Amino acid sequence: MLTHIQIAALKPNAKPYKIADGDGLYLTVKPNGSKLWTFYYRYLGRQKTLYCGQWPAITLAGARTQRDEARRQVASGLDPVAVKLQTRSAARIAATNTFGAIAEEWYQKCVDEELAPITLRKIRWLLDIAYETLKMKPVTEITPPDCLAVLRKLEGTGRRESARRMRSVLGRVFRYSIHTGRATSNPAGDLRGAIATPVVTHFSAITKADEVGGLMRRIDGYQGHAVTVFALRISPHVFVRPGELRRWEWEEINWEQAFWDIPPEKMKRRLPLRVPLSRQVQAMILELWEITGGGKYLFPSFRTPARPMSENTINAALRALGYGPEQMTAHGFRSMADSLLNETGLFNPDAIERQLAHQDKNAVRRVYARGEFWAERVRMMQYWSDYLDERRARVETTSLKVVRQGGRPSFGQQTDPFQAPAPRSLPATAS
Repeated sequence: MLTHIQIAALKPNAKPYKIADGDGLYLTVKPNGSKLWTFYYRYLGRQKTLYCGQWPAITLAGARTQRDEARRQVASGLDPVAVKLQTRSAARIAATNTFGAIAEEWYQKCVDEELAPITLRKIRWLLDIAYETLKMKPVTEITPPDCLAVLRKLEGTGRRESARRMRSVLGRVFRYSIHTGRATSNPAGDLRGAIATPVVTHFSAITKADEVGGLMRRIDGYQGHAVTVFALRISPHVFVRPGELRRWEWEEINWEQAFWDIPPEKMKRRLPLRVPLSRQVQAMILELWEITGGGKYLFPSFRTPARPMSENTINAALRALGYGPEQMTAHGFRSMADSLLNETGLFNPDAIERQLAHQDKNAVRRVYARGEFWAERVRMMQYWSDYLDERRARVETTSLKVVRQGGRPSFGQQTDPFQAPAPRSLPATAS
């Protein structure tokens, strides 16, 4: 049997030579001086060789351990070479089955599905936090406590809502792992109730009828940037989400039937929405055409027409009008319409919900909501614009303190407010 001193003293020759250690284990000394452990055995009547690694990276004791394990495998009817290849293959698969690798696949799937850019940014931010702990771990080895540690990190900073969303993102990654055959369980799914419930904060909004007139009068008196003027004036009439409004493109307008066709990729719930345009909104759009009609967006950025205006523009205008964040927000126009339209009792609540692009939680009702109350929504949107005008007319101008922000630009007048210099029209069918 060999010793460490003997192995260290072995010198290379012009040709490779082998020194036996016993029970089929040999040390091969090559002309370049390297020394390689090999184990020779017979399997199913054939002579085979198992390479155990180089000395001194594989010590004498390590080589003997590999030999003894290989002898046990042969005695059990296994081929040590085949077992080694399978182990290597499993290791390579495990390397591609880490949480980070699978999460990136799932994220690319989200990109391919054209999720909203803001949604993708939120997912990326959450994944980057999760990567600090889970990125290199095989998904099959991640446990509920591992996931909980990630959630606790966010919860500890007071970000309860972010922790809730993190649990959702982790769960979606693990479900994707299961669907692609690389995991059998979802450790994040066992964490319901494990973190504190987020404190729900609603967007501030004016929802009292006697305050709407003052808001509309102040909006009517706002004299900031022309694009902001129209964004602020149109917002309460269409009551879409701020992100949907600022990314409104001219080609999404159906000029023949007077509605705005919002594609699903721009919607929060990935469902398309059509917004009937009241006579008041039509008139404002035709005025706005004189300013931004040659570009892509109705409300382009101040810096470049290739991008929509900033997401904070309308909120900043509301602050300039004297409304603090605890009083009114850009998103608050939705709550205002929701509350006051429901209070009238004139419209089917389902029609109001559909116009707000709220998804019905009742799957059966969603299936049978044929026509999506289109005719009623058209009447409702005209009623709402008339209501806003009527409320504004009730307010005495002298009773308000309007913040002035400079001269108001002049606009070209359309000789016929219902004939637009129409850009590319969308299909005329309304549903």
